[in-house]
Amino acid sequence: MDGLDARGVRKRFGDLVALDGFDLRIAPGEIVGLVGHNGAGKTTFVEIVAGLTRPDAGTVLVDGLDTATRTAHVRGRVGLAPQEIGLYPPLTVRENLRLFAGLAGLRGRRQRAAIAETSAALGLSEVLDRQVGHLSGGQRRRTQAATALVHHPRLLLLDEPTAGADPATRRALLQLVRRCAEDGTAVCYTTHYLPELADLDATIAVAARGRIIARGTQAELLAGIPAELRVVLSSGEERVLRSTDPARSLAGLVGEGLPLQAVDVRQPSLDDLYHALEAGRVVP
Repeated sequence: MDGLDARGVRKRFGDLVALDGFDLRIAPGEIVGLVGHNGAGKTTFVEIVAGLTRPDAGTVLVDGLDTATRTAHVRGRVGLAPQEIGLYPPLTVRENLRLFAGLAGLRGRRQRAAIAETSAALGLSEVLDRQVGHLSGGQRRRTQAATALVHHPRLLLLDEPTAGADPATRRALLQLVRRCAEDGTAVCYTTHYLPELADLDATIAVAARGRIIARGTQAELLAGIPAELRVVLSSGEERVLRSTDPARSLAGLVGEGLPLQAVDVRQPSLDDLYHALEAGRVVP
């Protein structure tokens, strides 16, 4: 299929198994939020798809091209914004964008137009000729994203793209990611921040122990995971209930005539989902 099709990807670093049969497919125009605890294999997977690391086994296809055997052809189809800033501080923003656009095969007029378009979309037009080393943290983060987007990739890999970003940078990045997906780009968005995935209307893929253990919308994945209902009675007594329907449970308490002083509902989180999956209480 077009977009990303990764199957059975395995990678070991000495005694550490980073990926253990990692499968992930992302269709053109789809945004998939890749989430999981540190050490789940997310960054290793992104590096393999980008061609920075070779897998020990498995296949990774980008638009039907094998990243292991068609590396040069794949390079121009993939855009990568790594978790750690990977820019050249002595160079200007424009020079950094020229370098990355050139690596992707853009030259001349096409390159200049792409740089102007991408920098305008990310609010970088006024700092194009400023050295990256003199930029603010938010401007560097936007420049990093611009290097991944400048050549209009068919597959966009974003690894914690808003880490440490200010609200304006976050808004600009999310808006551009949505626009890329609308134009048919497949997007793999790695993050620990679920509200961003909700804003992007992203499908969520949960990674653990080097493989994908669940996939679906946030509502689908959290359905069936109980919320925590904490009530304080007028006597000061506190009760904690776990329920998949907290409104109904609360109505039951009121129906019992209990004198409630305070009520707090904690909806299930991604951590709750991890624990449920690991305990076998949720079927992926």
